[in-house]
Amino acid sequence: MKQFNPAGVLRPTLLAAASIALLAGCQPGEQENTGYIDAQTAFMDAFRPYCGQAFAAKIVTDNQPSPAWDYPLVVHIRDCEERVIRMPLHVGEDRSRTWVLTQHPGYIDFQHYHLHEDGTPDDVSPYGGQTIVTGEATVQAFPVDEASKALFIENGLDVSTTNTWTIRFVDDNTMSYQLSRPGRIFEVHVDLSQPIDLPPPAWGYKG
Repeated sequence: MKQFNPAGVLRPTLLAAASIALLAGCQPGEQENTGYIDAQTAFMDAFRPYCGQAFAAKIVTDNQPSPAWDYPLVVHIRDCEERVIRMPLHVGEDRSRTWVLTQHPGYIDFQHYHLHEDGTPDDVSPYGGQTIVTGEATVQAFPVDEASKALFIENGLDVSTTNTWTIRFVDDNTMSYQLSRPGRIFEVHVDLSQPIDLPPPAWGYKG
Protein backbone atom coordinates (compact mmCIF):
# COMPACT_ATOMS: atom_id res chain seq x y z
CA MET A 1 0.00 0.00 0.00
CA LYS A 2 1.50 3.32 -1.05
CA GLN A 3 1.56 6.03 1.60
CA PHE A 4 3.77 8.57 -0.17
CA ASN A 5 1.96 10.59 -2.85
CA PRO A 6 4.09 13.61 -3.74
CA ALA A 7 2.58 13.89 -7.20
CA GLY A 8 -0.50 15.43 -5.61
CA VAL A 9 1.45 18.64 -4.95
CA LEU A 10 0.94 20.97 -7.92
CA ARG A 11 2.15 24.48 -8.57
CA PRO A 12 -0.82 26.94 -8.47
CA THR A 13 0.21 28.53 -11.80
CA LEU A 14 0.37 25.12 -13.44
CA LEU A 15 -3.08 24.22 -12.14
CA ALA A 16 -4.45 27.32 -13.78
CA ALA A 17 -2.70 26.53 -17.05
CA ALA A 18 -3.96 22.97 -17.01
CA SER A 19 -7.53 24.13 -16.33
CA ILE A 20 -7.39 26.53 -19.27
CA ALA A 21 -6.08 23.78 -21.54
CA LEU A 22 -8.84 21.41 -20.47
CA LEU A 23 -11.53 24.01 -21.05
CA ALA A 24 -10.13 25.00 -24.42
CA GLY A 25 -9.77 21.46 -25.72
CA CYS A 26 -8.08 20.59 -29.00
CA GLN A 27 -9.34 22.50 -32.01
CA PRO A 28 -9.46 20.93 -35.49
CA GLY A 29 -6.26 21.47 -37.43
CA GLU A 30 -4.03 21.94 -34.37
CA GLN A 31 -1.56 19.35 -35.61
CA GLU A 32 1.40 20.80 -33.73
CA ASN A 33 -0.39 20.58 -30.38
CA THR A 34 -1.56 17.04 -31.11
CA GLY A 35 2.02 15.98 -31.87
CA TYR A 36 3.19 17.66 -28.68
CA ILE A 37 0.81 15.64 -26.55
CA ASP A 38 1.47 12.40 -28.45
CA ALA A 39 5.24 12.66 -27.97
CA GLN A 40 4.82 13.20 -24.26
CA THR A 41 2.35 10.35 -23.90
CA ALA A 42 4.75 8.06 -25.74
CA PHE A 43 7.54 9.19 -23.41
CA MET A 44 5.48 8.35 -20.32
CA ASP A 45 4.44 5.01 -21.84
CA ALA A 46 8.10 4.10 -22.40
CA PHE A 47 8.46 3.50 -18.65
CA ARG A 48 5.64 0.98 -18.44
CA PRO A 49 7.57 -2.16 -19.50
CA TYR A 50 9.84 -1.56 -16.50
CA CYS A 51 7.20 -0.79 -13.88
CA GLY A 52 7.63 -2.51 -10.56
CA GLN A 53 11.26 -3.37 -11.28
CA ALA A 54 14.59 -2.08 -9.98
CA PHE A 55 17.77 -1.49 -11.96
CA ALA A 56 21.41 -0.78 -11.28
CA ALA A 57 22.70 2.65 -12.27
CA LYS A 58 26.05 4.35 -12.53
CA ILE A 59 27.41 7.86 -12.89
CA VAL A 60 28.85 8.34 -16.38
CA THR A 61 29.66 12.07 -16.21
CA ASP A 62 30.33 14.30 -13.21
CA ASN A 63 32.58 17.34 -13.46
CA GLN A 64 32.23 18.06 -9.73
CA PRO A 65 32.41 14.62 -8.09
CA SER A 66 31.33 14.24 -4.48
CA PRO A 67 31.98 11.40 -2.00
CA ALA A 68 28.24 11.43 -1.27
CA TRP A 69 27.73 9.60 -4.58
CA ASP A 70 30.43 6.95 -4.05
CA TYR A 71 27.89 4.21 -3.39
CA PRO A 72 25.91 1.71 -5.46
CA LEU A 73 22.98 3.36 -7.23
CA VAL A 74 19.60 1.70 -7.71
CA VAL A 75 16.61 3.15 -9.54
CA HIS A 76 13.27 1.57 -8.62
CA ILE A 77 10.56 2.31 -11.19
CA ARG A 78 8.06 1.68 -8.50
CA ASP A 79 4.71 3.20 -9.52
CA CYS A 80 3.20 3.68 -12.97
CA GLU A 81 -0.22 5.25 -12.74
CA GLU A 82 -2.14 6.63 -15.72
CA ARG A 83 -0.28 9.95 -15.71
CA VAL A 84 2.28 9.56 -12.91
CA ILE A 85 5.61 7.71 -12.73
CA ARG A 86 7.41 7.49 -9.37
CA MET A 87 11.03 6.34 -9.26
CA PRO A 88 12.93 6.18 -5.97
CA LEU A 89 16.68 6.60 -6.37
CA HIS A 90 18.73 4.74 -3.77
CA VAL A 91 22.31 5.88 -3.12
CA GLY A 92 23.78 3.15 -0.95
CA GLU A 93 21.69 3.15 2.24
CA ASP A 94 20.36 6.64 1.52
CA ARG A 95 16.76 6.14 0.42
CA SER A 96 15.73 9.79 0.56
CA ARG A 97 15.25 10.53 -3.14
CA THR A 98 12.24 9.98 -5.38
CA TRP A 99 11.83 11.23 -8.96
CA VAL A 100 8.24 11.96 -9.95
CA LEU A 101 7.00 12.54 -13.51
CA THR A 102 3.44 13.82 -13.89
CA GLN A 103 1.78 14.34 -17.26
CA HIS A 104 -0.60 17.28 -17.63
CA PRO A 105 -2.38 18.59 -20.74
CA GLY A 106 0.45 20.03 -22.85
CA TYR A 107 3.40 19.47 -20.51
CA ILE A 108 5.16 17.03 -18.18
CA ASP A 109 6.20 18.04 -14.68
CA PHE A 110 9.36 16.50 -13.17
CA GLN A 111 10.00 16.88 -9.45
CA HIS A 112 12.65 15.64 -7.04
CA TYR A 113 11.33 14.73 -3.59
CA HIS A 114 13.88 14.51 -0.79
CA LEU A 115 12.58 13.05 2.45
CA HIS A 116 14.25 12.29 5.76
CA GLU A 117 14.16 8.81 7.22
CA ASP A 118 11.09 9.72 9.29
CA GLY A 119 9.27 10.77 6.11
CA THR A 120 9.44 14.51 6.69
CA PRO A 121 10.51 16.63 3.70
CA ASP A 122 13.93 18.19 3.36
CA ASP A 123 14.09 22.01 3.33
CA VAL A 124 14.81 21.86 -0.41
CA SER A 125 11.94 19.63 -1.52
CA PRO A 126 10.30 19.32 -3.92
CA TYR A 127 12.18 20.94 -6.78
CA GLY A 128 12.20 20.46 -10.52
CA GLY A 129 10.73 21.85 -13.71
CA GLN A 130 8.33 21.42 -16.60
CA THR A 131 8.71 20.81 -20.31
CA ILE A 132 8.47 23.99 -22.40
CA VAL A 133 9.18 22.50 -25.84
CA THR A 134 7.69 19.59 -27.74
CA GLY A 135 10.34 17.03 -26.87
CA GLU A 136 10.36 13.52 -28.28
CA ALA A 137 9.11 10.10 -27.33
CA THR A 138 12.63 9.21 -26.14
CA VAL A 139 13.74 12.48 -24.51
CA GLN A 140 12.22 15.30 -22.49
CA ALA A 141 13.96 18.31 -20.93
CA PHE A 142 12.78 20.08 -17.78
CA PRO A 143 14.10 23.61 -17.18
CA VAL A 144 13.87 24.70 -13.54
CA ASP A 145 10.51 26.21 -12.61
CA GLU A 146 9.91 29.48 -10.76
CA ALA A 147 8.85 27.82 -7.50
CA SER A 148 12.09 25.82 -7.44
CA LYS A 149 14.16 28.93 -8.19
CA ALA A 150 12.62 30.64 -5.17
CA LEU A 151 13.29 27.57 -3.01
CA PHE A 152 16.92 27.42 -4.14
CA ILE A 153 17.48 31.11 -3.42
CA GLU A 154 15.84 30.80 -0.01
CA ASN A 155 18.27 28.00 0.87
CA GLY A 156 21.42 29.63 -0.52
CA LEU A 157 21.55 27.50 -3.66
CA ASP A 158 21.40 30.32 -6.20
CA VAL A 159 23.67 28.39 -8.59
CA SER A 160 20.85 25.89 -9.14
CA THR A 161 18.46 28.49 -10.55
CA THR A 162 19.75 27.71 -14.06
CA ASN A 163 19.29 23.94 -13.81
CA THR A 164 17.87 21.83 -16.59
CA TRP A 165 17.11 18.16 -16.05
CA THR A 166 16.86 15.79 -19.01
CA ILE A 167 15.55 12.24 -19.05
CA ARG A 168 16.39 10.25 -22.14
CA PHE A 169 16.08 6.67 -23.34
CA VAL A 170 19.51 6.25 -24.90
CA ASP A 171 18.61 2.85 -26.33
CA ASP A 172 16.46 -0.15 -25.43
CA ASN A 173 18.72 -0.95 -22.50
CA THR A 174 19.64 2.46 -21.08
CA MET A 175 17.84 5.38 -19.48
CA SER A 176 19.75 8.58 -18.78
CA TYR A 177 19.13 11.18 -16.07
CA GLN A 178 21.11 14.37 -16.59
CA LEU A 179 21.49 17.61 -14.65
CA SER A 180 23.09 20.49 -16.53
CA ARG A 181 23.75 24.19 -16.04
CA PRO A 182 26.63 26.47 -17.00
CA GLY A 183 29.78 24.87 -15.60
CA ARG A 184 27.99 21.78 -14.26
CA ILE A 185 27.17 18.42 -15.82
CA PHE A 186 26.03 15.30 -14.00
CA GLU A 187 24.65 12.23 -15.73
CA VAL A 188 23.51 8.82 -14.54
CA HIS A 189 22.81 5.83 -16.78
CA VAL A 190 20.28 3.24 -15.65
CA ASP A 191 20.84 -0.30 -16.97
CA LEU A 192 17.40 -1.49 -18.09
CA SER A 193 18.70 -4.72 -19.59
CA GLN A 194 18.55 -6.73 -16.36
CA PRO A 195 16.24 -6.17 -13.36
CA ILE A 196 17.84 -6.62 -9.95
CA ASP A 197 16.44 -7.44 -6.51
CA LEU A 198 14.01 -4.83 -5.23
CA PRO A 199 15.49 -2.45 -2.66
CA PRO A 200 13.81 -1.66 0.67
CA PRO A 201 11.03 0.94 0.48
CA ALA A 202 12.18 4.48 -0.10
CA TRP A 203 11.78 6.80 2.84
CA GLY A 204 8.20 8.06 2.85
CA TYR A 205 6.80 4.74 1.63
CA LYS A 206 5.46 1.92 3.77
CA GLY A 207 5.70 -1.50 2.20
